Amino acid sequence: MEKEVWRFIDSGDCSPEYNMALDEALLDWHSEGKIPPTIRFYGWNPATLSIGYFQKVEKEIDLEAVKKYGLGFVRRPTGGRGVLHDQELTYSVIVSEEHPEMPKTVTEAYRVISEGVLQGFRLLGLDAYFAVPKSDEEREGLKNPRSAVCFDAPSWYELVVEGRKVAGSAQTRQKGVILQHGSILLDIDEDKLFDLFKYPSERVRERMQRNFKNKAVAINALREKPVTIEEAKFAFKEGFEKGLNIALEPYQLTEDEEKYANDIAERRYKQNDWNFKR
Repeated sequence: MEKEVWRFIDSGDCSPEYNMALDEALLDWHSEGKIPPTIRFYGWNPATLSIGYFQKVEKEIDLEAVKKYGLGFVRRPTGGRGVLHDQELTYSVIVSEEHPEMPKTVTEAYRVISEGVLQGFRLLGLDAYFAVPKSDEEREGLKNPRSAVCFDAPSWYELVVEGRKVAGSAQTRQKGVILQHGSILLDIDEDKLFDLFKYPSERVRERMQRNFKNKAVAINALREKPVTIEEAKFAFKEGFEKGLNIALEPYQLTEDEEKYANDIAERRYKQNDWNFKR
């Protein structure tokens, strides 16, 4: 049987506002039937702290530290917690809620889409699996995260290797379209990450950072031979094709499409009232 062909875009390293704007633009175009389902890979220039749609900047984020490290800063259109996008491969998946392979519930759709990421880890020789909370207490914990740091705990169907979270993803549904994007960590600077958030006390920070080591891990800490970004792209592109049973066709944006995305970036993701509004 012929596989369904999806579009594949490798954007390379882009500004934080452009990255979020292009994901939004792809959602728009797919909702209007202008493009097929799409998978996009990208990086960040500069390295960036992205925060979830509902996060409160003043309460949770140390903006002086963001500035000190020369990081970009952007609010995502998706929920979840703060993510330092630095040494990673970021992906986004844009697909209709009505797609025959997409389950109706957010959680199950998340599992189906994340199957592509799971297969990518396996192609890199890592035994990844989905985290599923076993007890009522664990389920409640997922609803009420204690930390502003995204990789602090696995949520439903988050990807885990050796009991530790290796990818963080978030999803939104707008205009009948699912947008899921996520971070696949190659390496992580824990001190820098924890410098970016506010804590009730130094002791709380120390405890959280200590716990973090047991809960999250980057790919290159699990492998003898480090993975390059190009190797990661190759593995996860193949992983998505295998996990979603699709064929990916590379695509370059037209000038008009670039302009549309840049207009969204200017209008929304570059604006303080978007990034700091809550």
